[in-house]
Amino acid sequence: MTSTIVWGTGNIGRAAIRAVATHPALELTAVLVHDPAKEGRDAGDLGGLSHDLGVLATRDVDAVLAARPRAVVYAASGDIRPDEALADIIRAIRAGAVVVTPSLYALYDQRNAPPELRDPVLAAIADGGGSLFVSGVDPGWGNDVLPLLISGLGATVDVIRCQEIFDYSTYDQEDSVRHLVGMGRPMDYEPPMLAPTVPAMVWGGQVRLMARALGVELDELREIVDRRPLDVTVSTKAMGEFEAGTQGAVRFEVQGIVEGEPRIVIEHVTRIHASCAPDWPTPPDGDGAHRVIIEGRPRIEVTVEATDEGGNRAAGGNATAVGRLVNAIDWLVAAEPGLYDALDVPLRPAAGRLGRRRP
Repeated sequence: MTSTIVWGTGNIGRAAIRAVATHPALELTAVLVHDPAKEGRDAGDLGGLSHDLGVLATRDVDAVLAARPRAVVYAASGDIRPDEALADIIRAIRAGAVVVTPSLYALYDQRNAPPELRDPVLAAIADGGGSLFVSGVDPGWGNDVLPLLISGLGATVDVIRCQEIFDYSTYDQEDSVRHLVGMGRPMDYEPPMLAPTVPAMVWGGQVRLMARALGVELDELREIVDRRPLDVTVSTKAMGEFEAGTQGAVRFEVQGIVEGEPRIVIEHVTRIHASCAPDWPTPPDGDGAHRVIIEGRPRIEVTVEATDEGGNRAAGGNATAVGRLVNAIDWLVAAEPGLYDALDVPLRPAAGRLGRRRP
């Protein structure tokens, strides 16, 4: 059994606790938290399970890493604390751990990451013998391995489009919804997530990964952003009211330009209510879906709908992204120490997990 810790217990950490607890090759040995109110609580409680796991959350990073865990699921956010997240991850790698995380956007495409980010990671790997694999939460597999797999089914491929379509009224992260994405803010507010160059910084690595796998050269990355106001005031269970006239929907694309044309596109369509921007792409039903469209011959369209935590689609998307990371741990443990990306780490069948009891 591979000794594994989960670092962070927010939306991603909750799913990570459940994934590690049921994986036949992994043993959950510690959970690290930042909030003093969570210290001492059982991992099963923090993971939203109906039973205890016998692992109590701690804030003592030094003690946990001194025990030399073989793997770390780093689930703490890197959105507004990228330097701190990098420092934490480097500590774990230097302790000899295999680290999987969605928290460092620039390392989705690690070969083209800036030296100031990549070099310290490589130095930590050389010193400590650990490894690092970074994949997204939107989810990563929907913007790399899935579209690449489907592209191999056609005779010709003209455009690859990856879509995330979601109603954020069910998303349990109000600061991100209102501040980073700008829902409920005046239309003259500039959301940090939509500022020029930011979408390409976050999702451009996945566009470059697909281009590398397809053997094409990108001319450039382009960003297209559109925003719509709410026509009426709407109310949500978790985040209260969003007033009429404030931002109610966002649509943006990160386009990989090949020979002057957008050929590899990652698109996000996000609403705070289904009534806003009804002419934009919508999920088949419910509050969200991920979709891959291959324009070519034949035209191929695949929609994935995942649910978790009582039928929540946002939680389902998080859970599948976490599953991609957690299920890569045993492969990474068997591989040589290194810095890996989605093209390196295979997506494998759920060996040993069919029919296992749910947490």
